[in-house]
Amino acid sequence: MSQHLTIITGASRGMGLAMATQLLQQGHDLLCISRKTQPDLDAIAQRAGTNCEQWPHDLSRGASVAAKLETWLAARDSDTLASVTLINNAGALPRVAPLADQEPDELADALRVDLEAPMLLTAAFLRATQSWTAQRKVLNISSGLGRRAMASQALYCAAKAGMDHFSRCVALEESQRPNGARICSLAPGVIDTDMQVQMRGSDPGQFPDIGNFIGLKEKGLLTSPADAATRVLAYLCRENFGAEAVADVRG
Repeated sequence: MSQHLTIITGASRGMGLAMATQLLQQGHDLLCISRKTQPDLDAIAQRAGTNCEQWPHDLSRGASVAAKLETWLAARDSDTLASVTLINNAGALPRVAPLADQEPDELADALRVDLEAPMLLTAAFLRATQSWTAQRKVLNISSGLGRRAMASQALYCAAKAGMDHFSRCVALEESQRPNGARICSLAPGVIDTDMQVQMRGSDPGQFPDIGNFIGLKEKGLLTSPADAATRVLAYLCRENFGAEAVADVRG
């Protein structure tokens, strides 16, 4: 039992791509679920001698991919696995605007990607692996905005707060099961990604905190995706991972 299998969403860019790259280089087999496939990951897997399967999927329609994941996991030979991990990393930042100015479709899609899809995938993962002897982990990539209110960020803040709290609930449930999964909703710090670009490019009249985000960039306080991925994966490897269901990588 020496193989490690990791399922990761949002692996085509940013910190997700950096995490996927590092996991492949460490010898993990990967299943990547993203809106688009990333050819570079196939090349990295070939050089590393690992397996990388990629499913292109829109996570605003999460029920179908969750069902597909459950079937895929049920068909695997778990006896060869030392660990199996689900990383819910994919996220959508809706248009930065007050809640009253959000379109209904924008609101629904943002909550589906940022909260519904992680819950659906986590449920499918837990069901499919509940009889496995491999170590089971769920890492939810949260945000400090799940713990701090911000104007014009109601959707994103609410989704990440929901991710934190459903992680607490699952931790309680899994603690009662043999080989229960360890779960943590982890804030990864402030990362230099497309999301930050979107925040800095918002309408100042609708986003009172825009100056803070511009300042983070100008002062060099943003973490690179590669460095953030290294810190997050180091947290995932801690012996006590899951001791806190909600945590911050900087803690």
